[in-house]
Amino acid sequence: MDIDKLLNRIREYNPNADIKLIKKSYDVALKAHKGQKRESGEPYISHPLNVAKILTELKADSATISAALLHDVVEDTNVSMDKIKKDFGEEVATIVEGLTKIDKIHFETKEDYSAENLRKVLLATTKDIRVMLVKLADRLHNMSTLKNFRTDKQKRIATETLEIYAPIAHKLGMWNMKGELEDLSLRYLKPDVYRFLADNISGKRQEREKTTKEIIKLINKKLKEKNITAEIYGRAKYFLSIYKKMQKKNLDIDEIYDLIAVRIITQTIPECYGALGVVHDLWRPLPHRFKDYISVPKANGYQSLHTTVITKDGRKLEVQIRTEDMHQMAEVGVAAHWKYQGTERDKQFDKRISWLKQVLDWKRGSDDAKDFIESFKIDLFHDEIVVFTPKGDPISLPVGSSPIDFAYAVHSNVGKQCSSTKINNKMVPLDTELKSGDIIEIITQKNAKPSRQWLKFVKTGKARNKIRAALNIKSELDPKKGRLRKEMIQASEEKVVDQIIIEGKKKGQVKFSKCCNPRYGEEIVAFFTKDKKITVHKKTCPNIYTLDKNKEIKIKWKVRRTKEQYLIVISIGDRLGLMSEILNVFVKHRINLTAINTKAKKDHVVIKINIDKIARNVVDDLIIDIKKLSDVMDVALS
Repeated sequence: MDIDKLLNRIREYNPNADIKLIKKSYDVALKAHKGQKRESGEPYISHPLNVAKILTELKADSATISAALLHDVVEDTNVSMDKIKKDFGEEVATIVEGLTKIDKIHFETKEDYSAENLRKVLLATTKDIRVMLVKLADRLHNMSTLKNFRTDKQKRIATETLEIYAPIAHKLGMWNMKGELEDLSLRYLKPDVYRFLADNISGKRQEREKTTKEIIKLINKKLKEKNITAEIYGRAKYFLSIYKKMQKKNLDIDEIYDLIAVRIITQTIPECYGALGVVHDLWRPLPHRFKDYISVPKANGYQSLHTTVITKDGRKLEVQIRTEDMHQMAEVGVAAHWKYQGTERDKQFDKRISWLKQVLDWKRGSDDAKDFIESFKIDLFHDEIVVFTPKGDPISLPVGSSPIDFAYAVHSNVGKQCSSTKINNKMVPLDTELKSGDIIEIITQKNAKPSRQWLKFVKTGKARNKIRAALNIKSELDPKKGRLRKEMIQASEEKVVDQIIIEGKKKGQVKFSKCCNPRYGEEIVAFFTKDKKITVHKKTCPNIYTLDKNKEIKIKWKVRRTKEQYLIVISIGDRLGLMSEILNVFVKHRINLTAINTKAKKDHVVIKINIDKIARNVVDDLIIDIKKLSDVMDVALS
């Protein structure tokens, strides 16, 4: 890549580009980096040029391209930030400054320095998303040249890429960027796996391509019969996603159905559904494998129809159907919001990155950069759903979120005063798990206050922090580290470590991973960490695929000991026959009641029931059945 080729690529997609600004940026970078070499031996200027090239694939605007060319000059040369502001303006300077590392002299360790720099980039991103676009392009090019570094450095950079930058690309809807970053990470973290996948996939490519062409030809013929205009082609397959699916479902490489997959790009939304009908007429759809992300988009803005069908020869085929605009959004995410019709930048995409601004805002007060980054990773690995207010406003939340998380996402006071909730116009318990497309109504009371029980099921950092503050759950000083450590949120969670049985003679301090928050009774796995601790994950946690399989240890839950007595508190809408239905549930489970107390509230009844000593699994089953009763708002156990 040279500057003339770069400029030609820019002119192709952006006739309004500021070519003079970009050429000036290149000239300054070329002069500043003169004599500097990359690890590969290439002139250093090749790096900013390649970063700029990657950004042209995202159709980035002139300021972003300019900043990409200049992104290392302040950090690695004698060019000052003042000069960048003076010569290139505030817009370009803001992006460059967000990407420039801070002075290393202020930090005791390399880890502290790295974490602080990453925090700086993330906080700069909340002001201008283009900081992260350049950073991702910078990381992608560095990953593509990682072979020139020491093995330990390769693994460190690849791990950071897999844990931070690939998930950010996913959250921003940048599918291609995410896939490339993940595959390059896999290449250095699990080289044997990478080679195995590369050999098997490339080895069967000819057969797969022949089958795919036949499928495309047939779909095309049927679409034309229905007067649907569309482009159809095979879909890119990324190694890490294939590997995760093999691991999760214990499948052989031949059983991964989306090795054969096609994408249909239509002109209109009605044509998307028409094309879906054509595909389902051709082949039998698999139950539970249809997803409508057009009606209910993903949190990062992704829209498409997904279906998996069985072809006549028994193959599983995955089909994605979307419009051209949806396709652009799916491929390059937030970068698709730069347009070139008179003005360069379409600024109406702030809600596309609202998740990032929210998460970073919640963590902005963290004193320690490493804690900040570790906490940020947890939020990155949450899959997301989109739910709606009664007025139709979309709210993005982590999978597994409750109405309490929704309430705090709407407003802190709504969460604080939440007393009950309706989902799709039906009263439900406050710990009900939300699903994409749900319409949530929060019922508030002025005298209501958060419950400590909420901390058992909320998923968002905002809800958790606000509940802690309302309940006056304070932080305490960790004397060993001389800084603040967050108190464990639940006494029950502190004791749950005692419920783990470690098979064999292995010992270590047990901790539960925050990325998946395992609960008693769920399937779990555990691994030794570098500091000889044992970290426990859910068996379905995506993070376990990044851990060393050789460090896995066998664990299981202990059977919980019973207590002398339980108190069950039920909040339920008042209606005729209420008490009879509740008592019938206790009769069904053959549980004796020792005391009942009822108290009428404004719009519901609180029923407190004492029961004798009983096995905990029986109590859990009882609570599940109580929650199935109509108008139940909440069931708490103490």
